[in-house]
Amino acid sequence: MNKLSTYVIIKTVYFFQAGIGILANAFLFVFHVFTVHQVHSLRPTDMTTCHLAFVHIVMLVTTLDNFSADTIKLLSFSKELKCKCLLYISRVSRGLSISTTSLLSIVQVITISPSSFCLSRFKKKLKNYIIIAFFCFWSLNLSSNSNMIIYAVAHSNRTNLLNVSKYCSLSSMNSIIMTLFFTLALSQNVFFVGMMLLSSMYMVIFLCSHQRKSEYLHSMSISPRISPAKRATCTVLVLVSFFVIMYCVDMIISSFSTVLWKYEAVLLYLQGLVVNVYTTVSPLVLIISDKRIIDILQKMFAMITL
Repeated sequence: MNKLSTYVIIKTVYFFQAGIGILANAFLFVFHVFTVHQVHSLRPTDMTTCHLAFVHIVMLVTTLDNFSADTIKLLSFSKELKCKCLLYISRVSRGLSISTTSLLSIVQVITISPSSFCLSRFKKKLKNYIIIAFFCFWSLNLSSNSNMIIYAVAHSNRTNLLNVSKYCSLSSMNSIIMTLFFTLALSQNVFFVGMMLLSSMYMVIFLCSHQRKSEYLHSMSISPRISPAKRATCTVLVLVSFFVIMYCVDMIISSFSTVLWKYEAVLLYLQGLVVNVYTTVSPLVLIISDKRIIDILQKMFAMITL
């Protein structure tokens, strides 16, 4: 298989994957908006899930713009402004995806924690703390990715550019500024991934304890049932584990892109596929694991088949 065929296959899979991701996240987002409109209240995990779905929609749309020539041409802005906006929004949404996933794991830990746990004191006003966290995440990511506005440029004949898409590049920057933004971005990612791992450890301990309790109930001839807390914890644990794996793979591909220092269509689309795997799979996992959504889908299917 030649390079052109590989490029066409990866590009086709990329757009198909992005389409599925946008539809799934849009469904999840609309469901939670409809829920809050009907019951006028959202659970803490619902608030975080709704925010995550919105961020992923923005993330998928901007990555489609980065790779679609037709979409780029439809915009009436200058090429320079288009590159700055698209790269900036793309980087901000990626940062928000990391931080929101980390918050989702922390919220779940607080939700399932007993009263003796140190974080249990946040339960009463957890929704207020989540709103504050959203504000902090947006402020942090909007500021930490501000270098995209300054250094993102449209392709030109200059040689000192790092090509990040088919149409956009990053111009060279002062070594001190580059080190500052790199350190900030790395510290931010390490912190949030670290919080995911710590939260995952606690949730694994919780599930093991719950499993021992279930075995005891089974030995007492009491039929154990899967509690909503356990189901939600398993869902968050799957999401966090999947995110960490995809994040590591993305870091490996990104390092190759940086070393090459030039535009490679196949490598770029491959990186886009890896980045969008989590944004596509996460809403599907959340939809399948939410009993409320399953009940609605079953009722809709029953009405259609009548």
